[in-house]
Amino acid sequence: MDAQTQSLLLEKDLAFAKKGIRSGLLAGACWGLNGVLMGMVLALGPFTNNMSIFAAPLVGACIHDGFAALWLFIHNVIKGKWRDYARTLKTRPAKMIMLASILGGPIGMSGNLLGIYFAGASYTAAITAAYPAIGAILGAIFLKEKLSPRVWGGITLAIVGSFVVGMVPPEGSNYPYFYLGIGLAAVAAIGWAVEGVISTYGMDLVDPEIAIGIREATSFFVYIFAILPLIGGVTYQILFNSFTTPAGWYIAVIAMIGATSFLSWYRAMNMTGVGRAMGLNVTLLYGQSSLDGC
Repeated sequence: MDAQTQSLLLEKDLAFAKKGIRSGLLAGACWGLNGVLMGMVLALGPFTNNMSIFAAPLVGACIHDGFAALWLFIHNVIKGKWRDYARTLKTRPAKMIMLASILGGPIGMSGNLLGIYFAGASYTAAITAAYPAIGAILGAIFLKEKLSPRVWGGITLAIVGSFVVGMVPPEGSNYPYFYLGIGLAAVAAIGWAVEGVISTYGMDLVDPEIAIGIREATSFFVYIFAILPLIGGVTYQILFNSFTTPAGWYIAVIAMIGATSFLSWYRAMNMTGVGRAMGLNVTLLYGQSSLDGC
């Protein structure tokens, strides 16, 4: 290969990586806004009128992921990719993405929303900010992504910083289950990190736009047929009541922002790797979510 060809290939790779970086930044901005808005909606009726402290956030997560799956499906229909759902679901990578969706959706998203509900959006964002560090470590182990000493230093600081933030609740806190919220936020961080690694591996053979569509649909079906029945009948009461008030429809609109974040995140991981995409995502996530504490 001559020098000119190598230079052209390098330019092409650089342009591809820059596009992935932009996607990662968009994902972080949208996800931070998504968390703040969901925290506000979960403070409205009927999410505040229930017998179970777990029911309201889980119902909110179910509605959010259901509408996000719908908006992503419409996006793929417009782009002429809707037939790819059926073809992709028959493949092994799709099954891996479905596994990842359970880790990132019912486990990760539930932990995140429960964390917001019990500890507040800003504290939850600070704890879940550690997930890129966890993802980078897992990516280095399983995907053989190379990490420089500077990156390892950043990983250490991110994890230590998350623990420091989560140690002390805010003064005059209205969150009696603060530490439960912090623990659930940590579960979310681990779930998202593992999801990123598994999904990135699967997207070697699956279009990221189809992958995230499958991810959100799988997450919704697990919520509606497994998680909500496990919590009990009150969840379905909240689910139905939410659409008799503006709250359920607010979540439907917020899910458009969430779907944009999910799509941009999967694109970024596919283009730039797990560690870099997660780092970009969380950079703006924390900045947006800290608005909750202003």
